[in-house]
Amino acid sequence: MASPTGPVQEESSMPNPFGDPTIPVLPEDATSEQKDAHWFKYVYKGDTMPQLTLRSVIVGGLLGMLMAAANLYTTLAIGWAFGVAITACVMSFVLWNALRALSGGRISQMSLLENNCMQSTASAAGYSTGSTIATMFGALLLLADVPDGKTAADVKTWALPSSPIWAVALFTLCTGLMGVFLAIPLKRQMINHEQLRFPSGVAAAETLRSLYTKGRDAVDKAYTLVGGIAVGAIVGIFNTGEGTLKFMDKIIPWRLPDQLPEAGIFQLHNKMLIGFGFEPSVLLIAAGIITRMRVCLSMMIGSALLYFVFAPWLHGMDVATAGSGWITDPVTHAVTFDLSKMAENVHNNIALSGKGDGPVLRVSTWSLWGGTAIMVIASLTSVALQWKTIARAFSGLGKERTTADSAQLQSVEVPIKWMIMGMVPISIAMLIVQIVAFDIAWWAGLIAIGMSFVLALVACRATGETDTTPIGAMGKVMQLTFAVFHPGQIIPNLASAGIAANSASSSADLLTDLKSGYLLGANARKQFLAQFFGCFFGTIAIVPIWFLMVPNKAALEKFAAPATRQWEAVARVLTHGIDYLPTSAKYAIFVGAAIGFILPILEKIVPTSAPQVSPLRDGPGPLLGRPIQ
Repeated sequence: MASPTGPVQEESSMPNPFGDPTIPVLPEDATSEQKDAHWFKYVYKGDTMPQLTLRSVIVGGLLGMLMAAANLYTTLAIGWAFGVAITACVMSFVLWNALRALSGGRISQMSLLENNCMQSTASAAGYSTGSTIATMFGALLLLADVPDGKTAADVKTWALPSSPIWAVALFTLCTGLMGVFLAIPLKRQMINHEQLRFPSGVAAAETLRSLYTKGRDAVDKAYTLVGGIAVGAIVGIFNTGEGTLKFMDKIIPWRLPDQLPEAGIFQLHNKMLIGFGFEPSVLLIAAGIITRMRVCLSMMIGSALLYFVFAPWLHGMDVATAGSGWITDPVTHAVTFDLSKMAENVHNNIALSGKGDGPVLRVSTWSLWGGTAIMVIASLTSVALQWKTIARAFSGLGKERTTADSAQLQSVEVPIKWMIMGMVPISIAMLIVQIVAFDIAWWAGLIAIGMSFVLALVACRATGETDTTPIGAMGKVMQLTFAVFHPGQIIPNLASAGIAANSASSSADLLTDLKSGYLLGANARKQFLAQFFGCFFGTIAIVPIWFLMVPNKAALEKFAAPATRQWEAVARVLTHGIDYLPTSAKYAIFVGAAIGFILPILEKIVPTSAPQVSPLRDGPGPLLGRPIQ
């Protein structure tokens, strides 16, 4: 197919993004028509090999269901969700080759585009459906009141009035599908025409290419991942609490404790400080490797300062405060807590919870306020500093699309009418869920859906340009907005933020997959359908896993759940007011806000070395992991 507007230049200073040195490189000033024609002529392979097949969708869906469970756990444990694209494509490559070997070669090998299609299904199932489960619905569970005479274990997740099972399932499916359909108009503009980088998509495409090249390198990569999976599975079984897998209790007589050492490494008045210890899980070790030593050290230093310096200081302030409930024995100087001695107007700095034989200090509950202020203000400041990105996001949609598309090219791309046909029923379903389950006014529900498109647009462009999706900023914008629409109401505040966060995250992640497909020459329609099917696989898996993993409020409180507690904290402040907090927490908020404002500005003005794009690149992103804020 010849270019409708002129020949393609053979020489250019631009790098070839398609991994084939025989493909001519476009000039930097190539028009949108030239880019489309060049891609269709030299890169497109959708008609030459299988792509959307039953086996690719089923394998991708099953792998995505497993990854959805893993991401739910990591979100609760460390506040991170990890992309599944590279893991899924390598796992399917190895597993399918193993099946071929067992069948004696009677099963054919998956094609390159089949594997890419499987990757898209797995990504939609494993990442795009779970962003709001642990954060939004987790925050609703943490905010649920414990009835008099009951404990947190009596607050059942499935019986929570603010999140019935049907609402959780429909909300999860619809927000995931919103991301899929919102990506339709953005793909042509951001990937085809503007050719935004989407570094994670480039890395995934390179990984697939390397797997399909003959040689020892591809085999070594595959077996390394399988070995890691085996080790992780074994440690995960031994790390499962007694009674969780009852059929294993008779086989395995002992379990790894929740933390090492089991009693913690620091105690205050013989009361364990929740959360300070070492998690015996290879999952977190792997996350640390991906995250890099500098970030891991900063987190460890911060936690050490919190538990060894700030915790004793703040606890001493509480003990010295009249009416705090803490009582010091004048003879032995032993410190005990008596709830009946606590005055109603006194707020302890460090919260307590009942566990075992007495109250347990929760220092992380206090640190959440300063940490939340840093993350929220830093996210919003970063978005403000990227005003050019936001402006391009809106101006780009108004540009005219290619006027000389051939009928063949039109049959490859996803038509806009598909988005309209999909968004109408999805919007209706979302509106019903908001009105019935979350008591949101119909007009406010429509605003939430409309703003989700705007925020997804900004999030996708930020991902394409920086490889970082501002999920936290998107959710906080919605929380701030609905604090005005529904003042003093926590549930509408969290529900609106959940819509924006999940749809924006889903759109950005799926555009990253579409970038991989674009580089590999995939049929965009078939890849879109794979993502569409993936959302159903993910919902079927993540909803029951959520209710099994977190059956009650007590089970959720055992997790660190930093992202969930951040959502809870912001909702409390926006609905109760800052007077709700103890004095030290107020200071922590103001100091954290100042730090959060300064850090993005320093990052902007301080020169840094040029980033290198690789599957294990410098910093978290949609492919390997991003903090759920």
